[in-house]
Amino acid sequence: MRTSIIVATTLCGRISPGGMSSAIDRRFLEDQRAATDASLLGAGTLREGDAQMRGPGGSLPPQRWRCIITASGDLPVEGRTLFREGPPPLVFTSQTAVPDLTRRLAGRAEIIALPAAGSVLSLPHLLAELTGRGVQSLLIEGGAHLNYAALRQGVVDEVLVTITPKLSGEKGAPTLADGPTPLGAPFLDLTLRACEQADTGELFCRYQVNSRRS
Repeated sequence: MRTSIIVATTLCGRISPGGMSSAIDRRFLEDQRAATDASLLGAGTLREGDAQMRGPGGSLPPQRWRCIITASGDLPVEGRTLFREGPPPLVFTSQTAVPDLTRRLAGRAEIIALPAAGSVLSLPHLLAELTGRGVQSLLIEGGAHLNYAALRQGVVDEVLVTITPKLSGEKGAPTLADGPTPLGAPFLDLTLRACEQADTGELFCRYQVNSRRS
């Protein structure tokens, strides 16, 4: 499976607050959704807003999977369009969180337990589950802890970064990937495959991850 992280950042690497990018970047994100078989979102991102993972023109193709991952099961349900419109999403969680999520999401999502990989959930097992459903390409839409876990577990092929002409500087604000230890020794090496500049001053960069694990 080909797995891509997609993210918009400030020049100083922050990804929060949202809404920093332009309509051009929004269309780019929607086009990437249309070009892939599934999206994966961290529960923290859903807690911050009404994420829906729609494609161009607000489309919700019935054959495309929308996925959420939450180790704790702390997932907002009421008021979230994700659970009311379009095909029911897949919710990946820990075994202990399954009963509560099954009760709260009855009929509105499919709940799937994942084994642990240390202190986080196993993303290779998540990819295997999606592969069994015919998924050949996955778009990881964040946030910072999910991006870190995916890179740390070696399941990412490429990182699509929109660098916006903005600075934050806020200490402690989420960055592209946040975790307890370096991703490499000390860096995870990437190769720049493409970079395009928009009239908005945004840079659309595509990086290959050089050390994906098989």
